[in-house]
Amino acid sequence: MQRNATTQYPILLVHGLFGFDRIGKFELFHDVKQALRSAGARVFIPHLSATHCNETRGEQLLAQIERVLEGTGADQVNLIGHSQGALAARYAAATEPQMVASVTSVSGPNHGSELADFLRKALTPGRLPEQVAGKIATLFADFISLLSGNTRLPQHAIAALNALTTEGVGAFNDKYPQGLPKNWGGKGSEQVNGVRYYSWSGILTQNILDQGLEAFDPLHGFCRAFSEYFTTEAGQNDGMVGRYSSHLGKVIRSDYPMDHLSSIRRTNGLGRKGIDSTTLYVQHAERLRNAGL
Repeated sequence: MQRNATTQYPILLVHGLFGFDRIGKFELFHDVKQALRSAGARVFIPHLSATHCNETRGEQLLAQIERVLEGTGADQVNLIGHSQGALAARYAAATEPQMVASVTSVSGPNHGSELADFLRKALTPGRLPEQVAGKIATLFADFISLLSGNTRLPQHAIAALNALTTEGVGAFNDKYPQGLPKNWGGKGSEQVNGVRYYSWSGILTQNILDQGLEAFDPLHGFCRAFSEYFTTEAGQNDGMVGRYSSHLGKVIRSDYPMDHLSSIRRTNGLGRKGIDSTTLYVQHAERLRNAGL
């Protein structure tokens, strides 16, 4: 059956930490973008700093929203942010709600990441390990920017780390609480200042054999290793973000059987109990279309 994802407003796919639009022929959101466009959606991928705080990345996003609006003649955009991209999208919607029709958080650390908390504790501020780690991460981000052709964007790895901790996101949430649940694990307001809020995310299956061939994917292996650093949401995380930490607005589902990275790439055929994450984006675009967005 041919799907119809012809939303009223353009869709912007907002990348997270160490993300990019394109490096050579490789596109981070390639599968998702192609699936959405095949279903009729207008899709754009903004260029944000690979590493920086939420507010800086949010300001970069706002500047590119303006260009999309000018280029398409649309009045608003639909923002779908993966991981830290969800926080940039939230910032844009909170500060300029007239430009944003909806914000959708995909595996977003809307209450912080326990993995970031662990790294922050391991890297004592001002000490040599933090300085070395920060320098290496920033150089890596600069390298990504060079390959993707976005060398003018600033990079700041430690600012990004601080922005993703429970404390850092907590301070961010105090300023931009739109769509957040009032109770841990609950749902938030589905519409604030005219902006619709949605979220979905996944968790790692307890039995690695349930992953099928995906268990041999190195990226999945990293996520499963990182999941060991979760305590509050042990067994209820995708390797980088906790299930309930991801909740925002209308929670479509927060326990899809997928890790943090498979939520932006096609894994169809790899996992016996897995899902094709691109289908989730097309279904959501249909959801936005039906809502008049």
